[in-house]
Amino acid sequence: MTQVVEIPLWLFVLIVLFAAVTFASHFLFPSVRWFFRRRLERAVTRLNERLTRPIEPFKLARRYDMIQRLIYDPEVTREIVNHAQSNKVPENVAFERARAYAREIVPSFSAFTYFGLGTRMSRLLVNSIYSVWTGPRNDEIIRSIPKDATVVFIMNHRSNMDYVLVTYLAARTSALSYAVGEWARVWPLSRLIRMMGAYFIRRKSRGALYRKVLARYVQMAIAGGVAQAIFPEGGLSLNGRLMPPRMGLLSYVLEGHDPEGRDVVFVPVAINYDRVLEDRVLIAAAARGDRRFGARISVVVRFILSKFWQGLRGRVTRFGTAAVVFGEPVSLRTFGADKPVEDLARSLMQRIEAVMPVLVVPLISRVLAQKDKPVSQSELVNCVKDLFEQVEPFMPEKLGKDLDAAVHNALAQMRKHGVVSEEAQGWRIVPGQRSVIEYYANSIAHRFQADATAA
Repeated sequence: MTQVVEIPLWLFVLIVLFAAVTFASHFLFPSVRWFFRRRLERAVTRLNERLTRPIEPFKLARRYDMIQRLIYDPEVTREIVNHAQSNKVPENVAFERARAYAREIVPSFSAFTYFGLGTRMSRLLVNSIYSVWTGPRNDEIIRSIPKDATVVFIMNHRSNMDYVLVTYLAARTSALSYAVGEWARVWPLSRLIRMMGAYFIRRKSRGALYRKVLARYVQMAIAGGVAQAIFPEGGLSLNGRLMPPRMGLLSYVLEGHDPEGRDVVFVPVAINYDRVLEDRVLIAAAARGDRRFGARISVVVRFILSKFWQGLRGRVTRFGTAAVVFGEPVSLRTFGADKPVEDLARSLMQRIEAVMPVLVVPLISRVLAQKDKPVSQSELVNCVKDLFEQVEPFMPEKLGKDLDAAVHNALAQMRKHGVVSEEAQGWRIVPGQRSVIEYYANSIAHRFQADATAA
């Protein structure tokens, strides 16, 4: 037992390395993970004390555990068997496909990334681009929702800035979980988005197995109390108006609702802008009749970095106002989960339309769209004031206090945007830019009886 054994140096080094790896994996790593896990739990506890709606344990579960729970769910298991039989493949092949779908869908939420990095970056980016106005009853509406209910924000979709804007505004309430499309699956953006709690969905997937995995994840998240943010239009509006709702995610919520479990409260959210960053891209897509957007990720990243650089230098140039207004909530328990999903979608879209904020650029756009000749600034201001009297309750109060200055600033923004120009006779639409003017006018067209009746 005490004899000396000679071995080659390379073999000794190899044995030491294996021993070190074994020690680290069995003793050191679990201790380190436990240490950081405990620190994370204490940080989340402190965070929950200041949130209106604390982060639920479901959202903090490990991603691996959530994937396992999802693929072994009884409903998913039955669909795996059906998929194997209908496609004539072994069940283990169908099971692996379900696992791949689950890994694609399930996020890896990080409270530190969401509240430490995400909300701060959202605040900096939003404030460098817009002056933000929120509805006067937004906080009151959120406080009125029972603490044990799951909140689902139902929003119209005007811009990809919607994600950033609502993340920033909801930071004091809770952590939102978004459904994002294929555009967000680009590395390294996909990694960050997963850590922000978003889950990926395939907009064009029609496979029953994929739909079941997605439906069960959404239903588990809802049952677990995770606050959701859903864009029922399914994509960005191409003409400025509200688009017909799609029923996919809403139908999953209704199908999985347990009358004896948590209530689900839908909060309609209306979003409007003085300037939509992608306006010309969306209008071009509408003219082609498709949804192939030409914007490249490099252009987006360059724009974001330029805005951050402007903020650091104190030379921020904003694109007008971004407005977010909450409508009257809808309790699923009161509405009735047994009612057609079309009725629920219609009611929610009507509530979004009812609280849609009105801003100065859309008002000016409406006036110019109805004129065939240049309009003097005094006449333009008078026309905007006439419209203002009809929509005052839906406009930011600060704009009504000095409407002349608001119109002057909005015209300067629109001229910089290249959609209007000032001539000796007055203001006119730049040739070729009428579609842009109509795009902004459409966002508030339902506020005026003649347009609403035509629509």
